[in-house]
Amino acid sequence: MRLIFIGPPGVGKGTQAKRICDHFGILHLSTGDILREEISQNSLVGQAAKQVIDKGELVPDNVLLDIMAIRLSQNDCKKGYCLDGFPRTIPQAEGLEHILRNLQQSIDAVISIDANEKELIKRLVLRGNNSGRTDDTSDVAKQRLDVYWKQTAPLIEFYSRRNLLQSINGVGEIPDITQQILNGLS
Repeated sequence: MRLIFIGPPGVGKGTQAKRICDHFGILHLSTGDILREEISQNSLVGQAAKQVIDKGELVPDNVLLDIMAIRLSQNDCKKGYCLDGFPRTIPQAEGLEHILRNLQQSIDAVISIDANEKELIKRLVLRGNNSGRTDDTSDVAKQRLDVYWKQTAPLIEFYSRRNLLQSINGVGEIPDITQQILNGLS
C-alpha cells in the first residue's frame, strides 16, 4: 500500500501516518524527518533547508523531488509506504507522479487531515515548547499555516479529481482518528 498524508502543520499527520504504517507494516517516510536528518548532518541540502524552514517557508521543489526520487527507489520502499509531508505543492505532486511512473508505482489513497486554525496554533506552540523545534513558535506557526493554505491546500482538489482523496477530521482522540482512516481504506 502506498499512501500520502496531507494537512496543515500540527494536525497530526505524522502521528496518524506512523499508526497506519504500523497497522499495514509499511514504511513511514516523513520529509520533515529526512530534512531534519540532513540538517543534523550539516549537509549542503540541510544547511539550505534550515535557512528556509526557520522562516516558515517550504524547501524548493527541485530539492525535495531529487531527495524523494532517490528515497522511493530504495528496496525498503517496494512493499509500500506512507508519504508524510510530501508532496506540498502542485508541482511537487506532478513531479511525484513522474517519479512513480518511472518506478512503475502508484498511490493507493491520499489522506487529508484537517482541524481549525486555533487548535493548530495551540498544538504547534505546545509541540515547540516540548521539543525545542525552532519552527513551532506562534508567529512562525501562523506563517506556516498561511503557506499551507496558499501552497498545499490546492492538493486537496488535485487528488480529489484523481479519486484518491479521503478527508478526515483531525480533532478527537488519536485512536478514533486512526479508525476513521482505516475505515476509509477498507
